[in-house]
Amino acid sequence: MKQENKRPVPQRYSRQVLFSGLGEQGQARIINSRVVVVGCGALGALQTSLLARAGIGTLRIIDRDFVEESNLQRQILFDEEDVRNVLPKAAAAEKKLRAVNSLINVEGIVDEVNASTVDRLLGGFDLIMDASDNFDVRFLINEYAVKNNIPWVYGACVGSYGLTFPIIPGESACLRCVFESAPPPGVSPSCDTAGVIGPIVGAIVSIQVAEAMKLLSGARDRVRRKITTIDMWENRYDAIDMPKPFADCACCGRHEYPYLDGTLGAEAVALCGRNSVQIRPAFQTKIDFDDLAGRLSPLGVVEQNRFLLRADIDGYQITVFSDGRAIVQGTYDVTIAKSMYARYVGS
Repeated sequence: MKQENKRPVPQRYSRQVLFSGLGEQGQARIINSRVVVVGCGALGALQTSLLARAGIGTLRIIDRDFVEESNLQRQILFDEEDVRNVLPKAAAAEKKLRAVNSLINVEGIVDEVNASTVDRLLGGFDLIMDASDNFDVRFLINEYAVKNNIPWVYGACVGSYGLTFPIIPGESACLRCVFESAPPPGVSPSCDTAGVIGPIVGAIVSIQVAEAMKLLSGARDRVRRKITTIDMWENRYDAIDMPKPFADCACCGRHEYPYLDGTLGAEAVALCGRNSVQIRPAFQTKIDFDDLAGRLSPLGVVEQNRFLLRADIDGYQITVFSDGRAIVQGTYDVTIAKSMYARYVGS
Protein backbone atom coordinates (compact mmCIF):
# COMPACT_ATOMS: atom_id res chain seq x y z
CA MET A 1 0.00 0.00 0.00
CA LYS A 2 1.16 3.53 -0.75
CA GLN A 3 2.56 5.81 1.93
CA GLU A 4 0.02 8.05 3.64
CA ASN A 5 -0.36 11.63 2.44
CA LYS A 6 0.98 14.35 4.73
CA ARG A 7 -1.95 16.59 3.86
CA PRO A 8 -4.62 17.14 6.54
CA VAL A 9 -7.44 14.59 6.55
CA PRO A 10 -10.59 16.19 5.08
CA GLN A 11 -13.18 17.32 7.62
CA ARG A 12 -15.84 15.07 6.09
CA TYR A 13 -14.06 12.09 7.72
CA SER A 14 -13.90 13.69 11.16
CA ARG A 15 -16.18 11.14 12.83
CA GLN A 16 -13.99 8.28 11.64
CA VAL A 17 -10.86 10.09 12.79
CA LEU A 18 -12.41 10.50 16.25
CA PHE A 19 -12.84 6.73 16.44
CA SER A 20 -9.79 5.48 18.34
CA GLY A 21 -9.48 2.38 16.17
CA LEU A 22 -8.66 4.55 13.17
CA GLY A 23 -7.43 8.01 14.12
CA GLU A 24 -5.73 10.26 11.58
CA GLN A 25 -3.11 7.70 10.61
CA GLY A 26 -5.67 4.97 9.91
CA GLN A 27 -7.88 7.35 7.94
CA ALA A 28 -4.89 8.56 5.91
CA ARG A 29 -4.16 4.96 4.96
CA ILE A 30 -7.78 4.47 3.90
CA ILE A 31 -7.60 7.61 1.74
CA ASN A 32 -4.53 6.22 0.00
CA SER A 33 -5.95 2.73 -0.53
CA ARG A 34 -7.20 1.07 -3.70
CA VAL A 35 -10.15 -1.33 -3.54
CA VAL A 36 -11.84 -3.30 -6.32
CA VAL A 37 -15.39 -4.62 -5.88
CA VAL A 38 -16.34 -7.62 -8.02
CA GLY A 39 -20.07 -7.42 -8.66
CA CYS A 40 -22.56 -4.64 -8.02
CA GLY A 41 -25.72 -6.45 -7.07
CA ALA A 42 -27.11 -6.47 -3.54
CA LEU A 43 -23.74 -6.92 -1.81
CA GLY A 44 -21.77 -4.70 -4.15
CA ALA A 45 -24.23 -1.82 -4.17
CA LEU A 46 -23.98 -1.46 -0.39
CA GLN A 47 -20.26 -2.26 -0.22
CA THR A 48 -19.42 0.49 -2.68
CA SER A 49 -21.64 3.00 -0.92
CA LEU A 50 -20.01 2.38 2.46
CA LEU A 51 -16.49 2.29 1.02
CA ALA A 52 -16.98 5.52 -0.91
CA ARG A 53 -18.32 7.29 2.16
CA ALA A 54 -15.42 5.94 4.24
CA GLY A 55 -12.99 7.67 1.88
CA ILE A 56 -11.38 4.82 -0.08
CA GLY A 57 -9.01 6.67 -2.39
CA THR A 58 -9.61 4.60 -5.52
CA LEU A 59 -12.70 2.45 -5.91
CA ARG A 60 -13.22 0.24 -8.96
CA ILE A 61 -16.58 -1.46 -9.54
CA ILE A 62 -16.85 -4.36 -11.98
CA ASP A 63 -20.22 -5.74 -13.05
CA ARG A 64 -21.52 -7.42 -16.19
CA ASP A 65 -25.24 -6.82 -15.62
CA PHE A 66 -27.83 -4.05 -15.98
CA VAL A 67 -30.39 -2.60 -13.55
CA GLU A 68 -33.83 -4.21 -13.40
CA GLU A 69 -36.92 -3.38 -11.38
CA SER A 70 -36.56 -6.44 -9.13
CA ASN A 71 -33.12 -5.17 -8.07
CA LEU A 72 -34.57 -2.11 -6.33
CA GLN A 73 -35.82 -4.16 -3.35
CA ARG A 74 -32.27 -4.59 -2.03
CA GLN A 75 -29.71 -2.90 -4.30
CA ILE A 76 -29.62 0.46 -2.61
CA LEU A 77 -27.58 2.45 -5.15
CA PHE A 78 -30.17 2.17 -7.91
CA ASP A 79 -33.51 3.80 -8.65
CA GLU A 80 -36.38 3.63 -11.13
CA GLU A 81 -34.67 6.00 -13.56
CA ASP A 82 -31.77 3.54 -13.86
CA VAL A 83 -34.30 0.84 -14.75
CA ARG A 84 -36.01 3.00 -17.37
CA ASN A 85 -32.66 3.87 -18.94
CA VAL A 86 -31.49 0.22 -18.94
CA LEU A 87 -28.21 1.30 -17.34
CA PRO A 88 -25.44 -1.18 -16.59
CA LYS A 89 -24.98 -1.45 -12.84
CA ALA A 90 -21.32 -0.43 -12.95
CA ALA A 91 -22.13 2.74 -14.92
CA ALA A 92 -25.05 3.66 -12.65
CA ALA A 93 -22.95 3.02 -9.54
CA GLU A 94 -20.10 5.20 -10.78
CA LYS A 95 -22.46 8.11 -11.41
CA LYS A 96 -24.12 7.80 -8.00
CA LEU A 97 -20.87 7.42 -6.06
CA ARG A 98 -19.19 10.37 -7.77
CA ALA A 99 -22.06 12.46 -6.41
CA VAL A 100 -21.61 10.94 -2.94
CA ASN A 101 -17.88 11.68 -2.66
CA SER A 102 -16.07 13.89 -5.16
CA LEU A 103 -12.77 13.48 -3.27
CA ILE A 104 -12.23 9.90 -4.39
CA ASN A 105 -11.59 8.18 -7.71
CA VAL A 106 -14.53 5.99 -8.78
CA GLU A 107 -14.40 3.78 -11.84
CA GLY A 108 -17.28 1.62 -13.03
CA ILE A 109 -16.34 -1.06 -15.56
CA VAL A 110 -18.99 -2.97 -17.50
CA ASP A 111 -17.18 -6.26 -17.87
CA GLU A 112 -16.85 -9.76 -16.49
CA VAL A 113 -14.01 -11.10 -14.37
CA ASN A 114 -12.73 -14.23 -16.09
CA ALA A 115 -9.40 -15.85 -16.85
CA SER A 116 -8.68 -13.51 -19.76
CA THR A 117 -9.64 -10.28 -17.94
CA VAL A 118 -8.69 -10.91 -14.32
CA ASP A 119 -5.21 -9.40 -14.39
CA ARG A 120 -6.38 -6.29 -16.24
CA LEU A 121 -9.34 -5.79 -13.92
CA LEU A 122 -7.90 -6.73 -10.51
CA GLY A 123 -4.21 -5.87 -10.87
CA GLY A 124 -2.74 -3.12 -8.72
CA PHE A 125 -5.34 -3.08 -5.93
CA ASP A 126 -4.76 -3.40 -2.18
CA LEU A 127 -7.96 -5.33 -1.46
CA ILE A 128 -10.59 -7.30 -3.38
CA MET A 129 -14.21 -7.30 -2.18
CA ASP A 130 -16.36 -10.26 -3.19
CA ALA A 131 -19.85 -9.27 -4.32
CA SER A 132 -20.12 -11.89 -7.04
CA ASP A 133 -22.92 -14.40 -7.46
CA ASN A 134 -21.17 -17.62 -8.47
CA PHE A 135 -18.36 -19.90 -7.36
CA ASP A 136 -16.46 -19.83 -10.64
CA VAL A 137 -15.73 -16.14 -10.10
CA ARG A 138 -14.93 -16.63 -6.42
CA PHE A 139 -12.45 -19.43 -7.11
CA LEU A 140 -10.87 -17.26 -9.80
CA ILE A 141 -10.57 -14.35 -7.35
CA ASN A 142 -9.11 -16.71 -4.78
CA GLU A 143 -6.43 -17.99 -7.15
CA TYR A 144 -5.53 -14.49 -8.29
CA ALA A 145 -5.39 -13.21 -4.70
CA VAL A 146 -3.24 -16.11 -3.49
CA LYS A 147 -0.87 -15.89 -6.45
CA ASN A 148 -0.47 -12.11 -6.04
CA ASN A 149 -0.67 -11.93 -2.23
CA ILE A 150 -3.76 -9.69 -2.14
CA PRO A 151 -6.26 -9.97 0.74
CA TRP A 152 -9.93 -10.33 -0.11
CA VAL A 153 -13.24 -10.59 1.74
CA TYR A 154 -15.74 -13.31 0.82
CA GLY A 155 -19.48 -12.75 1.18
CA ALA A 156 -22.73 -14.46 0.17
CA CYS A 157 -26.45 -14.15 0.93
CA VAL A 158 -29.61 -16.08 0.08
CA GLY A 159 -33.01 -16.03 1.75
CA SER A 160 -32.40 -14.69 5.25
CA TYR A 161 -28.99 -16.36 5.56
CA GLY A 162 -25.53 -15.05 4.83
CA LEU A 163 -21.88 -15.68 5.59
CA THR A 164 -18.58 -13.86 5.25
CA PHE A 165 -14.91 -14.30 6.08
CA PRO A 166 -11.63 -12.58 5.24
CA ILE A 167 -8.87 -14.34 3.31
CA ILE A 168 -5.29 -13.13 3.87
CA PRO A 169 -2.83 -15.04 1.67
CA GLY A 170 0.11 -16.38 3.64
CA GLU A 171 -1.72 -15.94 6.95
CA SER A 172 -5.13 -17.59 6.67
CA ALA A 173 -6.83 -20.43 4.87
CA CYS A 174 -7.84 -19.68 1.28
CA LEU A 175 -11.24 -20.34 -0.26
CA ARG A 176 -10.19 -23.80 -1.47
CA CYS A 177 -9.25 -24.70 2.13
CA VAL A 178 -12.81 -23.82 3.18
CA PHE A 179 -14.70 -25.10 0.10
CA GLU A 180 -12.67 -27.70 -1.78
CA SER A 181 -14.92 -27.43 -4.82
CA ALA A 182 -17.98 -25.55 -6.01
CA PRO A 183 -21.40 -27.06 -5.25
CA PRO A 184 -22.98 -28.77 -8.29
CA PRO A 185 -25.49 -26.63 -10.24
CA GLY A 186 -29.00 -26.80 -8.81
CA VAL A 187 -27.92 -28.14 -5.43
CA SER A 188 -27.53 -24.93 -3.47
CA PRO A 189 -30.45 -22.49 -3.05
CA SER A 190 -30.21 -19.28 -5.06
CA CYS A 191 -31.94 -15.92 -5.06
CA ASP A 192 -34.28 -17.33 -7.68
CA THR A 193 -35.31 -20.40 -5.69
CA ALA A 194 -35.20 -19.06 -2.14
CA GLY A 195 -35.45 -15.29 -2.59
CA VAL A 196 -33.51 -12.84 -0.45
CA ILE A 197 -34.41 -10.12 2.03
CA GLY A 198 -32.63 -6.79 2.32
CA PRO A 199 -31.66 -6.96 6.02
CA ILE A 200 -29.34 -9.95 5.56
CA VAL A 201 -27.53 -8.07 2.81
CA GLY A 202 -26.98 -5.14 5.17
CA ALA A 203 -25.72 -7.39 7.95
CA ILE A 204 -23.20 -9.27 5.81
CA VAL A 205 -21.93 -6.19 4.00
CA SER A 206 -21.45 -4.31 7.27
CA ILE A 207 -19.11 -7.06 8.44
CA GLN A 208 -17.32 -7.23 5.09
CA VAL A 209 -16.66 -3.49 5.03
CA ALA A 210 -15.58 -3.42 8.68
CA GLU A 211 -12.98 -6.11 7.93
CA ALA A 212 -11.91 -4.16 4.86
CA MET A 213 -11.38 -1.01 6.91
CA LYS A 214 -9.28 -2.95 9.44
CA LEU A 215 -7.07 -4.36 6.70
CA LEU A 216 -6.67 -1.06 4.87
CA SER A 217 -6.03 1.08 7.95
CA GLY A 218 -3.26 -1.17 9.26
CA ALA A 219 -5.30 -2.80 12.05
CA ARG A 220 -4.67 -6.32 10.76
CA ASP A 221 -4.52 -7.66 14.31
CA ARG A 222 -8.20 -6.70 14.75
CA VAL A 223 -9.39 -8.75 11.76
CA ARG A 224 -11.83 -11.47 12.82
CA ARG A 225 -10.38 -14.62 11.32
CA LYS A 226 -13.59 -16.60 11.57
CA ILE A 227 -16.46 -17.59 9.30
CA THR A 228 -19.37 -15.43 10.42
CA THR A 229 -22.84 -16.81 9.64
CA ILE A 230 -26.13 -15.03 10.24
CA ASP A 231 -29.76 -16.04 9.77
CA MET A 232 -31.83 -12.91 10.30
CA TRP A 233 -35.15 -14.75 10.30
CA GLU A 234 -34.20 -17.56 12.65
CA ASN A 235 -32.14 -15.25 14.91
CA ARG A 236 -28.95 -17.26 14.60
CA TYR A 237 -25.54 -15.60 14.78
CA ASP A 238 -22.47 -17.83 14.75
CA ALA A 239 -18.73 -17.49 14.37
CA ILE A 240 -16.89 -20.60 13.22
CA ASP A 241 -13.13 -20.94 13.41
CA MET A 242 -11.45 -20.80 10.02
CA PRO A 243 -9.62 -24.02 9.18
CA LYS A 244 -5.84 -23.94 9.17
CA PRO A 245 -4.31 -23.60 5.69
CA PHE A 246 -4.07 -27.10 4.21
CA ALA A 247 -0.55 -28.06 3.21
CA ASP A 248 -2.05 -30.04 0.33
CA CYS A 249 -4.54 -27.35 -0.70
CA ALA A 250 -4.64 -27.20 -4.50
CA CYS A 251 -4.42 -23.41 -4.44
CA CYS A 252 -2.40 -22.10 -1.49
CA GLY A 253 -0.56 -25.38 -0.87
CA ARG A 254 0.33 -26.78 -4.30
CA HIS A 255 -0.08 -23.44 -6.12
CA GLU A 256 -2.25 -24.86 -8.87
CA TYR A 257 -4.41 -22.27 -10.61
CA PRO A 258 -6.85 -23.98 -13.03
CA TYR A 259 -9.33 -21.10 -12.95
CA LEU A 260 -6.58 -18.60 -13.79
CA ASP A 261 -5.30 -20.93 -16.51
CA GLY A 262 -8.78 -21.13 -18.00
CA THR A 263 -8.96 -24.91 -17.69
CA LEU A 264 -11.86 -24.54 -15.24
CA GLY A 265 -14.73 -22.07 -15.41
CA ALA A 266 -18.03 -21.99 -17.23
CA GLU A 267 -18.63 -20.57 -20.70
CA ALA A 268 -22.32 -20.27 -19.91
CA VAL A 269 -23.59 -19.62 -16.38
CA ALA A 270 -27.02 -19.21 -14.81
CA LEU A 271 -27.47 -15.83 -13.14
CA CYS A 272 -28.71 -15.49 -9.55
CA GLY A 273 -32.42 -14.69 -9.36
CA ARG A 274 -32.79 -14.04 -13.08
CA ASN A 275 -34.11 -17.12 -14.96
CA SER A 276 -31.27 -16.25 -17.32
CA VAL A 277 -28.08 -17.61 -18.83
CA GLN A 278 -25.01 -15.57 -19.66
CA ILE A 279 -23.14 -16.55 -22.80
CA ARG A 280 -19.46 -15.65 -23.00
CA PRO A 281 -17.91 -16.09 -26.48
CA ALA A 282 -14.61 -17.93 -26.71
CA PHE A 283 -12.96 -14.80 -28.08
CA GLN A 284 -13.78 -11.20 -27.26
CA THR A 285 -15.14 -9.17 -30.14
CA LYS A 286 -16.55 -5.72 -30.79
CA ILE A 287 -20.28 -5.63 -31.47
CA ASP A 288 -21.66 -3.08 -33.92
CA PHE A 289 -24.94 -2.24 -32.20
CA ASP A 290 -26.37 -0.38 -35.22
CA ASP A 291 -25.75 -3.35 -37.48
CA LEU A 292 -27.16 -5.81 -34.97
CA ALA A 293 -30.22 -3.60 -34.38
CA GLY A 294 -30.84 -3.52 -38.12
CA ARG A 295 -30.84 -7.31 -38.24
CA LEU A 296 -33.00 -7.84 -35.17
CA SER A 297 -35.57 -5.03 -35.52
CA PRO A 298 -37.76 -6.99 -37.98
CA LEU A 299 -37.93 -9.84 -35.46
CA GLY A 300 -38.95 -8.00 -32.29
CA VAL A 301 -38.66 -4.89 -30.14
CA VAL A 302 -35.08 -3.58 -29.95
CA GLU A 303 -33.63 -0.98 -27.57
CA GLN A 304 -30.04 0.19 -27.43
CA ASN A 305 -27.71 2.66 -25.76
CA ARG A 306 -23.95 3.05 -25.84
CA PHE A 307 -23.52 0.21 -23.34
CA LEU A 308 -25.80 -2.56 -24.62
CA LEU A 309 -28.53 -3.69 -26.99
CA ARG A 310 -31.68 -5.46 -25.82
CA ALA A 311 -34.09 -7.40 -28.04
CA ASP A 312 -37.35 -9.24 -27.20
CA ILE A 313 -37.61 -12.19 -29.58
CA ASP A 314 -39.67 -15.40 -29.46
CA GLY A 315 -40.55 -14.93 -25.79
CA TYR A 316 -36.92 -14.42 -24.73
CA GLN A 317 -35.03 -11.23 -23.96
CA ILE A 318 -31.48 -11.03 -25.29
CA THR A 319 -29.15 -8.37 -23.89
CA VAL A 320 -25.89 -8.03 -25.80
CA PHE A 321 -22.86 -6.12 -24.50
CA SER A 322 -20.17 -4.50 -26.63
CA ASP A 323 -17.63 -7.27 -25.96
CA GLY A 324 -19.93 -9.97 -27.35
CA ARG A 325 -21.26 -11.23 -24.04
CA ALA A 326 -25.01 -11.77 -23.90
CA ILE A 327 -27.64 -12.49 -21.28
CA VAL A 328 -30.54 -14.62 -22.51
CA GLN A 329 -33.48 -14.14 -20.15
CA GLY A 330 -36.37 -16.56 -20.01
CA THR A 331 -34.51 -19.85 -19.54
CA TYR A 332 -31.96 -21.66 -17.41
CA ASP A 333 -31.35 -24.13 -20.25
CA VAL A 334 -27.81 -23.54 -21.53
CA THR A 335 -28.56 -25.30 -24.83
CA ILE A 336 -31.50 -22.99 -25.55
CA ALA A 337 -29.49 -19.93 -24.56
CA LYS A 338 -26.57 -20.88 -26.79
CA SER A 339 -28.96 -21.58 -29.66
CA MET A 340 -30.55 -18.13 -29.25
CA TYR A 341 -27.12 -16.54 -29.19
CA ALA A 342 -25.96 -18.37 -32.32
CA ARG A 343 -29.17 -17.55 -34.23
CA TYR A 344 -29.44 -13.88 -33.37
CA VAL A 345 -25.97 -12.67 -32.33
CA GLY A 346 -23.54 -15.06 -33.98
CA SER A 347 -21.45 -18.13 -33.15
